[in-house]
Amino acid sequence: MRNFEYVARRAKAIPQGVATATNIIAARAENATIWDVEGNAYIDFAGGIAVLNVGHRHPKVIAAVRDQIDKYTHTAFQVVAYPPYIELAERLNALAPVDGNAKTIFFTTGAEATENAVKIARVATGRPGIIAFAGGFHGRTLLTSAMTGKVSPYKKGLGPFPGEIYHLPYPSPTTGVSVEETLKALNFLFAADIEPERIAAFVIEPVQGEGGFHSPPPEFFHALDDIRRRHGILVIADEVQTGFARTGKMFGIEHVPIKPDLITVAKSLGGGFPISGVIGRADVMDVIGPGGLGGTYGGSPVGLAAALAVLDVIEDEDLLNRAKVIGHRLRERIAEFARNKDLVKITGVRGPGAMIAFDIVDEHGQPDGDEAKRVCARALENGLILLSCGQFGQAIRILVPLTVEDETLEQGLNILEKALTAVAREVA
Repeated sequence: MRNFEYVARRAKAIPQGVATATNIIAARAENATIWDVEGNAYIDFAGGIAVLNVGHRHPKVIAAVRDQIDKYTHTAFQVVAYPPYIELAERLNALAPVDGNAKTIFFTTGAEATENAVKIARVATGRPGIIAFAGGFHGRTLLTSAMTGKVSPYKKGLGPFPGEIYHLPYPSPTTGVSVEETLKALNFLFAADIEPERIAAFVIEPVQGEGGFHSPPPEFFHALDDIRRRHGILVIADEVQTGFARTGKMFGIEHVPIKPDLITVAKSLGGGFPISGVIGRADVMDVIGPGGLGGTYGGSPVGLAAALAVLDVIEDEDLLNRAKVIGHRLRERIAEFARNKDLVKITGVRGPGAMIAFDIVDEHGQPDGDEAKRVCARALENGLILLSCGQFGQAIRILVPLTVEDETLEQGLNILEKALTAVAREVA
């Protein structure tokens, strides 16, 4: 069956609310390559939206999953516990950049993890208020949609949302928002809407994902650390997209001078299998009594087995350093693209490790989301899967598996250059 035939069937069977960035239908995948049902190969620079840091079907992950399936697939941890849950919790507790001892609970999706982190923070502090940031993305459940800092398409027409959720501008050189402006907005919030003694937590991505791969300067985290200590406010680091070697560190928050109280994880933790979790200070994690947390599928044995293998791969293949090597090469080539007058105009190359993005802009230097879409479309025509993001859809983000072969990486970058050239000629 052809791609277009599946696309037609999809339109009849599946609601339009779940969008798909491409019109290809996957048949198989290995490492950094996907083949569609027609046999066409595509280099994957999307990584399942940051899920595949260890690549598609890493042999160690698949072997661990097969071994687990041969034993059992489900008991519900709340009924009968199992070793992989305990083993993965122990390993993450040892890795987590929090003060003192840590504890971990597992769920299934990133949104579920973030929502439960809010539950824990509210009980731990006895406060309702949550402060998130403009441009942030935390999920599509009702609560996480409320925390997400972008209206269209994530919030438009979906309200009313849960109360006591507030947003601040996200400071970053690439958003044009200074630390001083964010702190001024925070002081205004405390004066006009809610006192700091009623704020349970800040929820922040160390690097914004869907928002455009922006990073606050270190001085913002110094200020945030001071504010949270003065007012007893917790910090939740949303590491769903930044975690597990993508930024060159195990956690993105390790790049900045702050230790969070809670960390939400998902995506690449499972190497392609559903698993998420909340890691946090033991004294904070233990505030909710038995039965107050959990879920029928939370901490699937299959996902846990995959995650244990993912941690082994990150260590055995030195993916923390590999992310830095890939990131250096991406920055190097993109800088060449930016200097080439025959290509679409690009600016703002950014991101730590191999979490790299750049902006497509028009002749006046303004964000051009339409042109970014055309770049992604031309890349796909030539065998490269790319995603855009950012406030105006102007950012091209690269989340290639960290296990990508050097030759495949270069082929992908060559296709990207070709797409940038083709769109520039169309505009001219």
